Amino acid sequence: MNSKKIILVTGAAGFIGYHLCEALLKEGHMVLGLDNINDYYDVNLKYARLQQLGVERETAEVFNAISSSTKHGSQMQFVRMHLEDREALPKLFIEFEFDMVCNMAAQPGVRYSLENPEAYIDSNITGFLNVLECCRHHNVKRLVYASSSSIYGNSDAVPFIETANVDKPISLYAATKKSNELMAHTYSHLYGIETIGLRFFTVYGPWGRPDMAMFLFTDAIINKKAIKVFNNGDLSRDFTYIDDIVKGVLSTLLEDTNDRSICKIYNIGNSSPVQLMNFIKSIENNLGVAAKKEMLPMQAGDVHQTWADVSKLKNDYNYKPNTSVNQGVEAFIDWYKTYYKIK
Repeated sequence: MNSKKIILVTGAAGFIGYHLCEALLKEGHMVLGLDNINDYYDVNLKYARLQQLGVERETAEVFNAISSSTKHGSQMQFVRMHLEDREALPKLFIEFEFDMVCNMAAQPGVRYSLENPEAYIDSNITGFLNVLECCRHHNVKRLVYASSSSIYGNSDAVPFIETANVDKPISLYAATKKSNELMAHTYSHLYGIETIGLRFFTVYGPWGRPDMAMFLFTDAIINKKAIKVFNNGDLSRDFTYIDDIVKGVLSTLLEDTNDRSICKIYNIGNSSPVQLMNFIKSIENNLGVAAKKEMLPMQAGDVHQTWADVSKLKNDYNYKPNTSVNQGVEAFIDWYKTYYKIK
C-alpha cells in the first residue's frame, strides 16, 4: 500500500498519537487528528505536541472546528472532539471519506481508573463503539486500535502470548481494553471490517506522558524529590521506545500481509523486560544524580511483570524493535531538559 491515504488518527494530541501523525505526514499521507484534550494530565504538553504538527492552540481549543496545520497545510488537519459524540463524529466520516482509522484515543492509566471509572466507560467503551459504527457505515476497510498489555493481568506465564487467556483483568482500564478487542471481533465478524488490535507494552520516549514512570522519575530526580518505588522495586516492565512502537503501528496500518484473517491482535513491545531498579539506575546514570527512593507496597491494579512475545508481529510485519533502554532513556532526558529549559 504505497498510495497516499486519508487517515483519521484519534488521540492525536496524545503521546503515541502525536508521533504517529508525524510519521504519517513524513510518508505523505493526509491526516485528520482528533483529540478531546482532556485534563487528565497537563494540557500544555498536549497543545505543545499539536504545535509541533503546526496546529495552533487558539484554533485547537475550539470544539468541533476543523483547523489546518501552519506547517503542513491541509495535509494535516485537527479537530477537538469527544470520541463519544454521536452526532459530530459521523459527520467527519462523511466529509473526509477516510481510507483507514487509527484509534489511539483512550482514557489511559491504571491507577486513575480506581478514582474516575466513568471516564473509562465514556471514552474507551462508548467512544470506541462510536468509532466502530462510523467505520461500519462509511466503508472504512481497516481499523487499527490501541489495546494494552494490562489485559494480561497478573499472569505468571511469560512471555505473554496473544493466545493466552485474558479473562481476569485486575483494573477497569484493562477490562475496557479487553472489551475493545471483543467489540472489534464482533464488528469484523458481522460487517467485514478489518480490525487490528495492538497490545502496547510500557511505551516511553520524548513527548511522553507525565503519569508514566520515565517522566515521573526524571521529574522527581531533577527537582530533588523522592521517587515512589512500588512493591519495593520488585517489578519488571517491557519498556518499549516510541520509535519502535510507531514503526510497528505504521506497518499494521499501511501494509498487507499473507494473514488473510480480518480480526487480528498483536503484542507490540521490546520483548526484553527490565527490572524497575535497573531502569531507575539508567535514569540516574544519564542525569548524573542518585535518586532518593521512597519504597512503597504494591499498588491496587498494578501487575508484577510485563513481557511481550512479539513473534507474531515479527512474522507478519517484520517488526524489529532495536532501541536499548539506555538509548531510549538518554533520548527522553535530552527532550525533557530541552522542553523544560533545564541546563
